[in-house]
Amino acid sequence: MTRGPIRLDVAVGYAAPRAGVPAAVSFRKWVAAALEGRIREADLAIRIVDEKEGRALNHHYRGKDYATNVLSFPAELPDGVTLPLLGDIVICAPVVAREAHEQGKETIAHYAHLTVHGVLHLLGWDHMNDKEAEAMETLERQILDSLGFDDPYRE
Repeated sequence: MTRGPIRLDVAVGYAAPRAGVPAAVSFRKWVAAALEGRIREADLAIRIVDEKEGRALNHHYRGKDYATNVLSFPAELPDGVTLPLLGDIVICAPVVAREAHEQGKETIAHYAHLTVHGVLHLLGWDHMNDKEAEAMETLERQILDSLGFDDPYRE
């Protein structure tokens, strides 16, 4: 059984050392699970970056002078243009590895969670208030459970 959209194009680029970073096939699987039942066609890019690039992007786009774990950039298409382009996700490998260690999580589980989290942002989900955060976290838990991962928010 194929999971996810009927057509899915996920370009994965590695701009950081690949040691400890999942293969592109894993990212595609996680994206497909996040999109399952929500969208029929999708194009998106995932870029794995080092701390320097992660910090520069976070500073430029969010005004925060540190590298963060995941950034999502929803596509901004001109009016009247309908493409299955969702946008881009940037994941900072050193931050993911550090957080997974600090939180006692498997690194692959943390990558899966951040990928799902990033995809949901591309779909318009957010966590700017408690109600939004609770709804988004519930959906993340369901998607990750379907992939065989534990609750990422469990203490």
